[in-house]
Amino acid sequence: MGGGRSGDRGRGTAGAVGQPNLLAPADVPALSARFWVLVVATGVLAGLAGAALMALLYASAHLTYSYRSGSFLAAVEQAGAVRRVVALAAAGTVAGLGWWLLRWWTGPGGSEVSTALWRDGGRLPLRRSLGTAVLSVVIVGMGASLGREAAPRLAGAALASRLCDWARIGTAHRRLLAACGAGAGMACVYNVPLGGALLTLEVMLGVLSLRLALPALATSGIATAVSWTVLPTGPTYQLPEVPLSASLTVFAVLLGPLAGLVSVGWVRMIRIAHEHRPTGWRLVVAPVLVFTAVGALAVPYPQLLGNGKDIVQLTLGAQLAAPALVALLFLKPIATAGSLGSGASGGLFTPTLAVGALLGSLAGQGWTHAWPGPAAGFAVIGAAAVLAAAMQAPVAAIVLMLELTRTVDALMVPLLFAVTGAMLVSRRLDTPSIYSVRLPAQ
Repeated sequence: MGGGRSGDRGRGTAGAVGQPNLLAPADVPALSARFWVLVVATGVLAGLAGAALMALLYASAHLTYSYRSGSFLAAVEQAGAVRRVVALAAAGTVAGLGWWLLRWWTGPGGSEVSTALWRDGGRLPLRRSLGTAVLSVVIVGMGASLGREAAPRLAGAALASRLCDWARIGTAHRRLLAACGAGAGMACVYNVPLGGALLTLEVMLGVLSLRLALPALATSGIATAVSWTVLPTGPTYQLPEVPLSASLTVFAVLLGPLAGLVSVGWVRMIRIAHEHRPTGWRLVVAPVLVFTAVGALAVPYPQLLGNGKDIVQLTLGAQLAAPALVALLFLKPIATAGSLGSGASGGLFTPTLAVGALLGSLAGQGWTHAWPGPAAGFAVIGAAAVLAAAMQAPVAAIVLMLELTRTVDALMVPLLFAVTGAMLVSRRLDTPSIYSVRLPAQ
């Protein structure tokens, strides 16, 4: 699952299907009492960091679009066309100058969670990582077409890495704790404790094991509970009741392979964008140009701004007509990949969900002419299938959809069919995950 097959252990290359595995269970020494103290500390720190970063995100959105509550898209639409372009140009300026200055201040050293876990023994520079997290969440609040989860994931992993420095624990435990911190950061900002733990195991560690599962579950649970003091406790997406339907089941079987092909194209697009990230003085200029272009596209399509959460919600409510679905399915991946390729740092989780939801909703609109079914179900199935294949994490993707919506129990069988079909196609084409594809070449 998610690249965690025993035969894959030891390959450790970005070209392998899934993620390069870090640790087989036997590679992790017994978890001491000191390690469990670090697990609790990591959970608390990740929860506090996630809550602080989300407060910064909302403050950035408020200053840029006068956003207060409710839908971010509504605030963007009320801001007007000119303000969208200006806001994205400003976000590009913040991104370009901010990361150039950060690299000048902190010196060499990466701040990618995947690289740290799979190449650097779980070590992350604290100043560089926290600075990157702050810049990332600020530009997402200003409308950058990137995910918000990259910042809390990075902060959680970096704080765990620093705790390991103080405690002087070994490399295997450091990697495990850094992965737990990253999963906890993700868990607390989306209120998905079980999904966060599974992301730790299936995506970041690439192996499902009881020994590794316990600290992952504890860290994500603690971080989520800590974040409840500040962040909402409800589901991320509001979903109408979706009854069990033969139409949805057959639709899921047919959509799965198509979702797999779309995820393959999406991952390859991310790889190309990452390989062409600018360096030197171009790092200052490229984000300004790309972000301004995204702002111009947002004049007719304001849904492009932000991480894609509102796109998913619109598809769940069947509020997008077929022409808009086609346009957004084409433009959202370009906007996100272009923003990433300009040198900006951001997440891909919600943009990937948005791509899948758009695909499912568009295909569902055609399917209903032959066999009617609930529109929300089509979108959820598409989102889960594309997410699973793009992350190479089928179990985590299904659980995340359950936790993000809290109401898709009747969709379990269709979800399993769609995710299986998507995974088979992506694995047949030897496609890595959206995380391992961003690893630097060795």
